[in-house]
Amino acid sequence: MRRWRAFLLAATVAIAPGLPATAQQAMINAGAWSAYKAKFLDPTGRIVDNGNGNISHSEGQGYGLLLAYLAASPADFEQIWYFTRTELLLRDDGLAVWKWDPNVKPHVADTNNATDGDMLIAYALALAGTTWKREDYILAASRMAQALLAETVGSSQGRTLLMPGTEGFTGSDRDDGPVVNPSYWIYEAIPVMSALAPSDAWQKLSDDGVELLKTMQFGPRKLPAEWVSLHDKPRPAEGFDAEFSYNAIRIPLYLARGGITDKALLIRLQKGMSQDGVPATIDLTTGRPKTVLSDPGYRIVNDVVACVVDGTKLPNSALQFAPALYYPSTLQLLGLAYIGEKHPECL
Repeated sequence: MRRWRAFLLAATVAIAPGLPATAQQAMINAGAWSAYKAKFLDPTGRIVDNGNGNISHSEGQGYGLLLAYLAASPADFEQIWYFTRTELLLRDDGLAVWKWDPNVKPHVADTNNATDGDMLIAYALALAGTTWKREDYILAASRMAQALLAETVGSSQGRTLLMPGTEGFTGSDRDDGPVVNPSYWIYEAIPVMSALAPSDAWQKLSDDGVELLKTMQFGPRKLPAEWVSLHDKPRPAEGFDAEFSYNAIRIPLYLARGGITDKALLIRLQKGMSQDGVPATIDLTTGRPKTVLSDPGYRIVNDVVACVVDGTKLPNSALQFAPALYYPSTLQLLGLAYIGEKHPECL
């Protein structure tokens, strides 16, 4: 029965949008992946966030799994998955704890989850399980997708929402709740979650995420906040800086990778988040840039938007991969993989 269930899951996942039905072709070249591994992949299988005290987190493990899959590297995938399942999948509900800190013992002090990390992990497992015919990966992905649906997909005022974690963000937890993070919607993964844990809620989650982004036009630059209260009309959440910050930088990349190419939305985000063409964190109240982000990994988000909107070729700087910090290096590889697969004319 278990094997038959895995077969059905594999067949379902294989026909989900964006998933391979034929032999895999690496979307990340071997040299770039080797450089990424040398910089960020610990021998234990953890992805090290060297810009954040060398911690590891479910987001980083999910990104690592996805990049290993895109690099067509099953051995590296298994190494990252080993750390993930033994060190982070500690919760009773099937989701991962969000943070692992090498500088404290026990290494896990906060057992809350981070929903985007969970979705990335489940998505990568589904991709790898389908392509590499790994029943165990597909079953693990299915369990996580079902847990995500049960624990983190909620509703408020007719909208279907992705709660950032199981604790701390609902109307019961906060006076201004529910609070969401619009950068947690991983649009390319949502159809796969629907294949793994069938529900009409997934499509509504995707649709409502895009519609919410269209309404989140805060301050003179008309940008979404990192954390948004949906208690009544959308507004920056209490207790957080009212800013478009590091997490939000990836929103246009997530939209493009998810096949959502609404030009008006992409151009508004690109224009609002840029200072002289370069991405920046933005104070939403004043519209002033706080930190200009010149790393090619941040800049590639605007490069991807320019390619999608008007076919502009990526600059040479975007094509050169020299990893320095975990987060922008990850975004750069995701951007290059997307352009190589969907828009090779921009290379």
